[in-house]
Amino acid sequence: MTLTEINPAQMLILKSFASVSNEEELSALMKTLKKFYAQRLENELDRLWTDGSLDQKRLDELQTEHLRTPYRG
Repeated sequence: MTLTEINPAQMLILKSFASVSNEEELSALMKTLKKFYAQRLENELDRLWTDGSLDQKRLDELQTEHLRTPYRG
C-alpha cells in the first residue's frame, strides 16, 4: 500500500499520540479509541439485526464457521 496523503483523521490521531507523555496517558488514549470503535461496531450490528441481515440463525452459522486463513508451509 502506498500512502500518498494523510487525511485529517490520521493527522488528528498522530497529533494525539505525539502528545502522550507516559504509559498512563497512552493507556487512556487507547481505551478511548477502543471504546469509539466498539460503539461503531455495536451500532452496525444493531442496524444489521434491525434490517434482517443478521439474525440468530446466521449467528449460529458463524459460530461454527472457520474463517482463519490457512497457514502456508
